[in-house]
Amino acid sequence: MAYTALYRKFRPSKFEEIVGQEHITTTLKNQIIAGRVGHAYLFNGGRGTGKTSAAKVLARAVNCLNPIDGEPCNECEICKAALAGSLTDIVEMDAASNNSVEDIRSIREEVNFLPTLAKYRVYIIDEVHMLSTGAFNALLKTLEEPPEHVKFILATTEPQKLPATILSRCQRFDFKKIPNNDIIKRLEYIAKESNIEITEEALKLIAVLSEGAMRDALSILERCLQDGESNIDEDKIKDLVGIPKLTYIHSIVKSFIEYDVEEAIKSVDVVLNEGKDLNNLLWEIIKYVKDILVYKATGKLEIYNETELSGIKELAEKISKERLLYIITDLSKLENDMKWSSQKSILFQVEIIKLCSEDIVERPVETVKKNSGNQSKVVNNNPKIEEENKKVDIKQKDPKEDFMQAVSKFGEVKGWKNILNELRQNGKIMIYSNLLKAKAIELNDMSIGISFPDGINAFGKSILEKPENINELSRVVSMEYGKDMKVKIIADVNSLPKKEENKENPIENMASELDIPINIIE
Repeated sequence: MAYTALYRKFRPSKFEEIVGQEHITTTLKNQIIAGRVGHAYLFNGGRGTGKTSAAKVLARAVNCLNPIDGEPCNECEICKAALAGSLTDIVEMDAASNNSVEDIRSIREEVNFLPTLAKYRVYIIDEVHMLSTGAFNALLKTLEEPPEHVKFILATTEPQKLPATILSRCQRFDFKKIPNNDIIKRLEYIAKESNIEITEEALKLIAVLSEGAMRDALSILERCLQDGESNIDEDKIKDLVGIPKLTYIHSIVKSFIEYDVEEAIKSVDVVLNEGKDLNNLLWEIIKYVKDILVYKATGKLEIYNETELSGIKELAEKISKERLLYIITDLSKLENDMKWSSQKSILFQVEIIKLCSEDIVERPVETVKKNSGNQSKVVNNNPKIEEENKKVDIKQKDPKEDFMQAVSKFGEVKGWKNILNELRQNGKIMIYSNLLKAKAIELNDMSIGISFPDGINAFGKSILEKPENINELSRVVSMEYGKDMKVKIIADVNSLPKKEENKENPIENMASELDIPINIIE
């Protein structure tokens, strides 16, 4: 008998088996029970979160001959044929490889025919954002006026790439990353059913490595079984994916904090001599420093035992949040540089030495301003400059006041709290922490600006302006708005676009600017 991968063998056959998406499955079941099933659905979310599984269950449920509380019975001839893949009335299409106008036109021709066996003909189009512009236009007509016997279920990881005309014609459901606890519970069930012995620490590690994707968690579990052994512990998983032991990671980060170059190089050599991958080592260091930052900010972490938490607490007490951010920023830049270098080891060792060298680590800016009302003085370590400052007392307008006045001309982003919560839930702690004191404003219908009334330091600005972080911000903002939105970092008043005084009458504005008489006839 052919081998079946775990993620296929244990694919949910009912809504109740889809973990971490109860807010969606409950709604879908209620629609089926009430007989108010829509004609088009859009399932959006990250990989491995249950979009395709939910689509398959929904396709069976609407056609099931004996549905039970909104669930397919999986026993009638329709359900059995669908599970076997022989029911022609349920059509699955991958838009990544079938994205042309002709592919969609074939669907438009098919929908005119009645289903052969089931009540509805259901089309499941995966990765729908990969369709061409022409294909979207061809699909739009069918979505506008679908036959009563046709249902569409679209699935995508990037809804912002879909035209607004498509989005507006679908019931949209956003699949969230699956919480670690839910992944662990599902893995425990699968391990029990498959006679797999696995430790609690190993389950937690798999859940963390999967980053909210159930399919990734099952793939990691399956890789651990390739040696024929059914006993799995934390060390086995770490060896499999090339993760160095936490004691070495702790030692390296501790060396950064204590500026101990010799100890850092020694720990790195031990890890590399064990054959661990350099990129995995770097990733683990960045993740560990990030966890120290999270612990310092929140006082709690989920994935560490008491001994490990004690070590993290010890390091957190010795280092500031600013230095932690600096280390993460520097190591993230190194990670990017290493992708294009043939001398990865040299770059890595130089960075380790740099972070352990006290004399070249980021220092506070020497020149600061002391404000008292509108009085502003510059204090500098240079005694000559300080003496000149004492002689001259210049009255200056508070730049913050100018900035706030300029920002007030723009409307606020109403869903800003939702955007911040989404970033936090997705584990984007670096972005989230740097946006806590930010003010989001609507620059126009297609873009928002993120301003900083209290200012932003150079490191925070460099983090937010990284292309991958701007892309992530744009993605989350676009999800909140339901359309493609751009994001711009507003660091100062000069970064703000000019607000149009008379946006409703551009012709009159042009006449005023050109100083010529124009009569407008309505």
